[in-house]
Formats: sequence, C-alpha cells, structure tokens
Amino acid sequence: MEQQQRPAALHKPRVRMAAAEAVSATRAVLAHMQVHTVCQAAACPNRWECFGQQTATFLILGDVCTRGCAFCNIRTGIPQPRDADEPRRVAAAARQLGLRYVVITSVSRDDLADGGAAQFAATIRAVHACLPDAGIEVLTPDFQGDVRALGAVVAAQPTVFNHNLETVARLTPVLRSQARYARSLALLEHARRIAPRMPTKSGLMVGAGETDAELQTALRDLRAVGCSLVTIGQYLAPSSQHYPVQAQITDAQFAQYAGWARALGFHGVACGPLVRSSYHAAALQQQR
Repeated sequence: MEQQQRPAALHKPRVRMAAAEAVSATRAVLAHMQVHTVCQAAACPNRWECFGQQTATFLILGDVCTRGCAFCNIRTGIPQPRDADEPRRVAAAARQLGLRYVVITSVSRDDLADGGAAQFAATIRAVHACLPDAGIEVLTPDFQGDVRALGAVVAAQPTVFNHNLETVARLTPVLRSQARYARSLALLEHARRIAPRMPTKSGLMVGAGETDAELQTALRDLRAVGCSLVTIGQYLAPSSQHYPVQAQITDAQFAQYAGWARALGFHGVACGPLVRSSYHAAALQQQR
C-alpha cells in the first residue's frame, strides 16, 4: 500500500471503561501525592481503564513541556523549576497504588543542562528503595543526544529503557518538534551498548500519512540498534488544532504490522488501535 488516504470520518476505537469507584480511588492517590501522570496530561484514551486497574504512568519534571510536538496534548511553555521532592512522592504513590511495575516518563526539559536525567535517576532510585521487587520502565526524551545524561539514567538500573521513535523518518520533522530521527535511534543504540542486558523499547504511531515501506524501514532501523520491544498504535489527534489523522488503520493492518515486527525478531510486540507506549507495559516486557 502506498500513501495512506485520509479518512472522511475517523471512527475512534472503543475505549474500555472502568468502575467509577476504582477510578476515583486512583485519582485520589495521585492528587494526594501531588504527582502528574501522562495519562491525564496527554489525554490518553486508555486512562480510565488504567485508573480502574489502579495503575498509571507517572509524568515527572512537571506537566509543561519545552517542545511543541504536533501530535501531543501536553502543554508547551516555560516549566517550573525541578522539584527535588518529586521522586519521593512518585515512589510513595506507586506504593500506595500497589504497583509491581512502575512506568516513569517526563516532559521534554531542554531548559535543564541534563535534560532532566538526574530527576529520572533520582526517581528510579526512590522507587527501588520503596518497592525493591517492582520492575521499573522509563520512557525518556532524547536529552538532545547527550550520552552522559542517558548514562546517568541507565546507571540507576531501570528494568526497561524506552524512547519513542514515534513516526517514520519523513514525518519526523513534521510531527516531532526539535527531534531527529537518527538521534533517537542513536540514543537507543547507546542505551543498548552500555547496558546490554537491559531491554530497549520504542513506540510508533500509524495513520499519520506513513507508507507501508516507510513503516517497515522504521521497524528495521529499530531492530538494527538492538531494540527488542515495540508498540504500534493508531494516531488520534487530541484536537482540531493538532496534526490531522490521515488514515484509520484496520485490525487486519495492525495484525500485518505485528507480523512484520515479529519476523524482524522483536521479542515483545503490541499492535492495535489503542496501543500506547506504556499501555500494559508489564505484560509486554514479560513477552521476552
């Protein structure tokens, strides 16, 4: 299939709902501990299902991003200074929620010399201390390619290192503010090199105008840098002000994409309309 055709009307995938009491309980913990989640900040379609299962993806370094990606719902602006107490609160929230697998991501903080790497490391260490048996997955920005910043995160010993490629090479300048396709691949490759036993993971959006050939190239590029876990989900524009959806991907196409990924040797593959990078992250990691 060549260039995707933009759908006349996008039929959004049906979202799984959860019991209101369970959702309220999760939100109460997050509010009490004063921690942010990407679930809320990015308006993730799975947030009610995840909150109903008393899980969430923590968003550190505030909820204001220094970049303005065309696909993302997180606010862009001037962030608050780094909160030194945030790692403790994230760990305490994870413990209160009873998490056995903790996923930590952040806004991009190009205003910080290390891109926020020290805060990632401090949060990983705090969770390790609070929940020594829990797995920890980090989903980091690109740190502008700073390998020292990456090394600080990896040295804190997360279970899985994740950095999203997000889209194919041609669409990277369109969708990802200040990002570089090659730089993201280099970051994943370096993480694999300095911690060869730590799985690396990445995520891709589809339906943004990529061709099948471009998607296959992106998957090959990820495998070439040692990435072993991959997620592929439908791009859903958060609002009419964001980059428009170009195609609605069918279940059959997602099954085909999963087949391509497995044939390339990915150990863990999640493909589907509502798949997001941290959705059911523990289950994907266990596929290995």
